[in-house]
Amino acid sequence: MAEATAGADIMLVAGEASGDLHAANLVRAMRELRPDARYYGMGAGRMRAAGVEILIDSSRLAVVGIVEILTHYREIKAALRELQGILATRRPDLLILIDYPEFNLRLAATAKTAGVKVLYYVSPQVWAWRPGRVKKIGRRVDMMAVVFAFEVPFYEEAGVPVRFVGHPLVDEARPSMSRTDAQNYFGLDPTRKTIGLFPGSRVSEITRLMPVIVETATLLRDRFPTAQFVLPVAAGLDRGLIEGYLDDASPPVAVLEGQNFYDVTQVCDAIITASGTATLQIALMGTPMVIIYRVSWLSYWIARWLVTVKHIGLANIVAGKSVVRELIQNDVQPKPIADEIERLLTDQAYADNMRRDMSGINKTLGEAGGSYNAAQLALEMINLSCRTD
Repeated sequence: MAEATAGADIMLVAGEASGDLHAANLVRAMRELRPDARYYGMGAGRMRAAGVEILIDSSRLAVVGIVEILTHYREIKAALRELQGILATRRPDLLILIDYPEFNLRLAATAKTAGVKVLYYVSPQVWAWRPGRVKKIGRRVDMMAVVFAFEVPFYEEAGVPVRFVGHPLVDEARPSMSRTDAQNYFGLDPTRKTIGLFPGSRVSEITRLMPVIVETATLLRDRFPTAQFVLPVAAGLDRGLIEGYLDDASPPVAVLEGQNFYDVTQVCDAIITASGTATLQIALMGTPMVIIYRVSWLSYWIARWLVTVKHIGLANIVAGKSVVRELIQNDVQPKPIADEIERLLTDQAYADNMRRDMSGINKTLGEAGGSYNAAQLALEMINLSCRTD
């Protein structure tokens, strides 16, 4: 095995907030093992804070839904072409792709042509929809670093090199202060119920879900007059976009920006959340929630034909059963959302049962050290691929 040359170049590409988070944690772990490496690529605030040179800001590219992606096609294509050019000219020692499958698999093809090794970290959900993509992955990717143990047999059967590294959220899912201290820090009354409003990390999610969330909060204020509401702004989102949906008619909402996600989660008695990585983060904290999901009708209609799993939320997918209630498309209405939150706040047995099921999700994700394991794997690949001239 050839030894890696000093100052290896590592290119990372993340297209969404969750990928930006996982990439940042990965880079921090790699820096501990390999402080002389250089990191650059596409990402957002968390990667930048971790010391990655951001060549393309991904915050404007994060959309959900097939039709929604098409409406941003020009921006996405321009970003892809720029990164393809960077691959051809800078030829990094390793390309690490984090989720964002359609975009990243195209970039992987360019890397293959350029002779750059590819590590795919956080697998595309090919086991959930369009499983035929696994053949394309096998042709373009040198190694899959998966975060769910059940993904390993799927790739092994297709002959794709794969390693289970553990989920990075297991390390991260802990608050920075006690619940009491967090309540004081956020200016919350510990004697009142706190309801979390988590509208997502993408602009498209905000525009589709915030109006419904605000109406739901109004209903809940009528049912729980002393309730207080908190809304964490996802990294990379404009706070003004969120506040634009709040007016004098809506309940007072504490809009929290730049705060520890788990500090906010732990002060909540129940949470309304958009589908996505947040459902897993909330489940790891054991906070009862309801998941909402809405895209354009055309995107939803297409997805119904392509998606093979029964659930939308990652918390339910990982659990392999319906742990948390999901409201999808036309069911995303103020009354059913408010009804579920009311039940979580008043039916102790129901809420406790959800918490018990959530504790099982934690066990499913494996031991701590996911980011460190992925970092070790990446450095192994650099030792194999670094130029020795």
